[in-house]
Amino acid sequence: KPSLQAGLKHRFAYTVPASKTVAHLYAEAPELADMPEVFATGFMVGLMEWTCVQLLAPHLDAGEGSLGTHIDVSHKSATPPGMTVTVEAECIEVRGPRARFRLSAHDGVDEIGAGTHERFIVSWDRFNRGVAAKTAKAAARMDA
Repeated sequence: KPSLQAGLKHRFAYTVPASKTVAHLYAEAPELADMPEVFATGFMVGLMEWTCVQLLAPHLDAGEGSLGTHIDVSHKSATPPGMTVTVEAECIEVRGPRARFRLSAHDGVDEIGAGTHERFIVSWDRFNRGVAAKTAKAAARMDA
């Protein structure tokens, strides 16, 4: 939509529960079980993506969504559960179906992360057809 332009900003705040700490990133990974109880980098990345999805939502047509295709962020400071992380996203470029964002995350004490993220806007019907074709191809290889 023409309303999707560079310069749009969105802010989202999230209180970190214990279930978003490193040990919970892959519950089946014993190597992670003994890690400190702090907000996991993987969950921080997901929170950044979620914020960008929220920014994009009003600018998409029915049946459209977006997929993350690139992320380049640092995780600079530990955040214990109970603290609120606020992510700020700014759309810095729109080129065809691609949107790029500048991101920062702050826990009220420190900037905990910053970087850039790229998302592609897609038709869910078309995307789902591609996933179904890939699943069928993988199943055919398993049967061979």
